[in-house]
Amino acid sequence: MKRGDILLIGLIVVIAAVFLVPRWLDGESSEKYHNGPRIAKITVDGKPFRTVELTGEEQTIEIKTEFGYNLLKVHDYGIEMIDADCPDKVCLTFGFIERNGGTIVCLPHKLLVEIEGASGEGDDLDAVVK
Repeated sequence: MKRGDILLIGLIVVIAAVFLVPRWLDGESSEKYHNGPRIAKITVDGKPFRTVELTGEEQTIEIKTEFGYNLLKVHDYGIEMIDADCPDKVCLTFGFIERNGGTIVCLPHKLLVEIEGASGEGDDLDAVVK
């Protein structure tokens, strides 16, 4: 390695530290980003089934209906589908959702999980197309 390479690497490390150190010192956590309670609305066959507040504590929600069985897990201010008895298991591929508008869908069981935040949160305009 040449002297210029070492200086370049050092400069990159210093620039990265300038952006990361204030974040670590401020002690920002995921709780700070959630202005209000986030909830997950669970509907089965278009009818409300349950509303769950998304918290940091771990909890499981068992859904048994005439259409089938699903198991949801709430943790880290989000929700995910961890088990289902549907034939295709596509609902398990949605993963962990935590943002407003996030959805998990299980079509064979007619199940829909939607995340909504505090009123007004995430309702801003993203873009305008003319």
